[in-house]
Amino acid sequence: MSTTKNGDTISVHYTGTLDDGTEFDSSRTRGETLTFQVGVGQMIPGFDAGVVGMTIGETKNIKIGADEAYGERVNEAVQQVPKTSFPENFQFIVGQQVQGTGPNGEAVTALIITENPDDVTLDFNHPLAGKNLNFEVELVEIVNS
Repeated sequence: MSTTKNGDTISVHYTGTLDDGTEFDSSRTRGETLTFQVGVGQMIPGFDAGVVGMTIGETKNIKIGADEAYGERVNEAVQQVPKTSFPENFQFIVGQQVQGTGPNGEAVTALIITENPDDVTLDFNHPLAGKNLNFEVELVEIVNS
């Protein structure tokens, strides 16, 4: 029986939860598997490593520390940004995610933390930064190896 190895393209079903049991993502809810190539950086490192050695039909629980997921929270990633950096008539809603372009032209996503008369405080950390992640993963198919 084939086992998953780096370089294989596989399809999995998964459910991701936080340590408190909160579900943050699930392929089952979407009704479609996730297909990716193992070990080439398409997935977070802990997920990639966790599926190696699985066989078709096997279900495995994978616990991933923040360092092998989205990293630790970085305090410097919380910044005040002038409202003039946003389009005119932009509606600022605390708790809303916003997307824009960073100083080097890259796409960035941030969460509005606070709004003041002249600026907003944005958190550029990934929403799952600093969190341990738990996945229940079922290997559905090894597409090619």
